[in-house]
Amino acid sequence: MNQHRLGTLLRSSAALLLVALAACKSMCSDGGACPPHLTQADKEAIAANSDAWLKAVRAQDWKTVAATYTQDAMLLPPNMPVVSGRDAIQAFFTQFPPIVSMEVADVEVDGCCTVAYVRGTYSMAIAPPGAGTLRETGKYIEIRRKEADGRWLKLRDMFSSDEPAAH
Repeated sequence: MNQHRLGTLLRSSAALLLVALAACKSMCSDGGACPPHLTQADKEAIAANSDAWLKAVRAQDWKTVAATYTQDAMLLPPNMPVVSGRDAIQAFFTQFPPIVSMEVADVEVDGCCTVAYVRGTYSMAIAPPGAGTLRETGKYIEIRRKEADGRWLKLRDMFSSDEPAAH
């Protein structure tokens, strides 16, 4: 990866985390109405959303995948423009080649009140027509928002491969 692209990626990731933490700080300092950390129930709800996303991706059920995002969500894929809104995110995923396997691991989950972040890793194998099976490992960071019904949906989702960029 060239130095400029790496710098841009690092600044984008740092900005995403700062926004999440600032939102969390402002909500959690509003007179103590919110706990300073996620509850166990919150962590379980976040895990349930992650599990639902993974199950739907494996089944290539893109409508269910999109339902794990907020209506105003943004997907930030590598080397592509931002994908804004649940419908656009569903359309983005319908362009994926057949998925042979997909694994994700939420490595770090934290937040407070109605904002959380999830950092994790993934590995997947896809089978584009005529290309054989391609494998990739990578990482992701998500900002989640707690909805009125208690679900923690993805508000922002950024991911990238661990492989060096092709030149």
